[in-house]
Amino acid sequence: MRLKQQERDAIARATREVFAPGAAVFLFGSRVDDATRGGDIDLLIETPQALSPAEQVERRTRYVARLYRALEEQRIDVLITTPGEPDPRAVVAEAKRTGILLTQT
Repeated sequence: MRLKQQERDAIARATREVFAPGAAVFLFGSRVDDATRGGDIDLLIETPQALSPAEQVERRTRYVARLYRALEEQRIDVLITTPGEPDPRAVVAEAKRTGILLTQT
């Protein structure tokens, strides 16, 4: 996993500030592979309860803004899902299959 401790700490802090207790954050994509270089930070957030589309947009915006401030505007992609709820997006299935748990509130 190619994240510095400071980056992991910032992700955990932002998760606690924006999402309800029980939220889990998984790192997926190129940053999971230690052999590659570069790449954005791809995060999958599983929320303990379903959020409306408007709530997802609002929380994602707040979350990414906090991470941009803490991580000096690195490229960050965030997906939000709820365990047990169907999600047809292929990228979500891939994130669940290959992701590494970073933090859980």
